[in-house]
Amino acid sequence: IFGYAINETKECLPLPYMMATKALLKLRELNHGELRQDAKAQVTIDYSDTGIKIDTFLLSTQHTENITQSEIHDIVSQIMMDVADEYRLNKDFKILVNPTGRFVIGGSFSDCGVTGRKIIADSYGGYAKHGGGAYSGKDYTKVDRSAAYMARYIAKHLLKRYGFQYCELQLAYA
Repeated sequence: IFGYAINETKECLPLPYMMATKALLKLRELNHGELRQDAKAQVTIDYSDTGIKIDTFLLSTQHTENITQSEIHDIVSQIMMDVADEYRLNKDFKILVNPTGRFVIGGSFSDCGVTGRKIIADSYGGYAKHGGGAYSGKDYTKVDRSAAYMARYIAKHLLKRYGFQYCELQLAYA
């Protein structure tokens, strides 16, 4: 089981992960009548010697049959800009909105099952190692979930206590 924490956001989570999460929260808060619950986001950041820059911002959202891709693009791209503003980052990034096309059917009807969701989406967004177990749909007594939460707690504690830039730790259970 791996725990990870990084000092680039107040949540001690990777910047791209937090930006994607914030965009999804803003989309939910918007509660637009033509947009549905299922949505996914990904932010690609370019870390270079000259600074941090958003390269690509992707957001796919389920929607009704009544809305056009252009209308969805207008709604979602504004959310992306708001998130970029919140983090004081550039707005000249590539915008991808529903890049695979219309997304009318969502949820478990289009993605089979909900137990054992994509572990990367539940952990650090592909930024750090994970243990391979699932959090979602697991009883809290299962090590997949409880140990992952404890590893994250320890990593975050060590990061703050010792002023690390990042902290990754590994725990083993039998």
